[in-house]
Amino acid sequence: MGILGVPSPDFMQEEHILLFADAVDKFYRRHATPELCAKWRDQGKVDRALWEQAARDGLLCASIPAEYGGGGGDYRHETILSMAAIRLGVDGFAITLHNSIVAPYILSYGTEEQKKRWLPRMATGELIAAIAMTEPGTGSDLAAIMTSARLDGNDYVISGAKTFISNGQLANLVCVVAKTDPSAGARGLSLLMVETNQADGFRRGRNLDKIGCEAQDTSELFFDEVRVPATNLLGLIEGKGFRQLTAELAKERLTIALQSVAAMERALEETIPYVKEREVFGQKLIDFQNTQFKLAECKTTAAIAKVFCNHCMGMLLDDKLDAATAAMAKYWATEAQGKVIDECLQLFGGYGYMNEYPIARLYRDARISRIFGGTSEIMKLLIARTL
Repeated sequence: MGILGVPSPDFMQEEHILLFADAVDKFYRRHATPELCAKWRDQGKVDRALWEQAARDGLLCASIPAEYGGGGGDYRHETILSMAAIRLGVDGFAITLHNSIVAPYILSYGTEEQKKRWLPRMATGELIAAIAMTEPGTGSDLAAIMTSARLDGNDYVISGAKTFISNGQLANLVCVVAKTDPSAGARGLSLLMVETNQADGFRRGRNLDKIGCEAQDTSELFFDEVRVPATNLLGLIEGKGFRQLTAELAKERLTIALQSVAAMERALEETIPYVKEREVFGQKLIDFQNTQFKLAECKTTAAIAKVFCNHCMGMLLDDKLDAATAAMAKYWATEAQGKVIDECLQLFGGYGYMNEYPIARLYRDARISRIFGGTSEIMKLLIARTL
C-alpha cells in the first residue's frame, strides 16, 4: 500500500500490470542510475540512449496497439511509467509526453496512412515526439496563437515561434499547433506534424534555464517558412485542432495529477526516515508533536489526493472521465503537492535547502505542476462552469 496506506485499485492488481510495473522498475534502476540522472541534470537533457533502450525494452508507445508497433497496453501502463520515474528520481525523461500525449493524437485523429507512417517509428525510438503549442505571447489562450500554416500547392508553409517546448532539443517529430484560418479564432487551428530532419527553415532555440526539472530539455522552436506536405495535416481536415487538443486534455490533466501524487509520496518517503534519525535538543525530531502533526497533515492531504486520482483513473478506463472532474484532480493534487513538499522541506531545516538532498529537487520541480497542462486558475474556471 505504500507510505500513504492507500490500497492499489483492483484494476492495477492484474497480473500483467504487476509484471509490467516490475519491468519498469528494473528498467529505471538499471538504465537511469542516480549518477546518470545527475549527469542529465548537468547537461540539461536526457541522453538519447535512454530513449533507445526504452524502445528495445518495449516501453515506447506502450499503450499503442501492436498493429502500429506499440505495446498494446492502456492508460495503466503509461501511469506506471510516469509515476515510477518520479518515485525513482528520473525527472527529465519525458516519455509521458511521447507516449501519452503525442502518440494518442496520432492514433485518435490521424488517417490510417498517418498512423502507419509515424507510430511505428515512435515505438522504435527513431522519432522522439513533442507538441509545439505555447508561444512567447500566449499561454492558455489558444485563440491568440500567431503561428500560421498556409496552403501552397501540395504543401503547408509554417511560420512562427514556439516556446517552453518539452523535448525541444531531442524531438524530431513535432506536432505544431498553427492557424490555417487566421480569421476563425480557435476554430481556425490545425495540427501539423513536422519531421524536423526533413524541414528546411526549422530551428531550435536555446535550451531554457529553468528553476527546476533541469534534466528536461525545454526549448524555443522557430519555423521560418517551413514546408511540409499537405498530408502532414493531422486528420487531413483543417480547423479541427482545437477540438483535437481539448479532447485529450482530461487524460493529460489526470496524468499530471497522478505525477503530483507520486511526488508527494516520494517526499514523505524521504522525510519520515530523516526525522526518525535527526536529533534536535537531545531528542529525535519525530518525537516533537509539531513534527507528528505536520506529517499527519501531509499524509492525509496526499492520501486524499491519491484516492480521488485513483477514482478518476477508473473513470478514464471506463471512458467516463469528464473535463471538470479531471480539472478537480489536477487542481487539488498539484496544489497539495506544493504544500506537502514545502512542509517536508521545512522539517529538513537547512539541509532541505541543499541540492544534494532529493527534497530540494522535489520542491523546485513541484512549482511547474500548477502551470503546465492548464493553470490552477483555468482549472477553477472549468470547475465553476458546473456550478
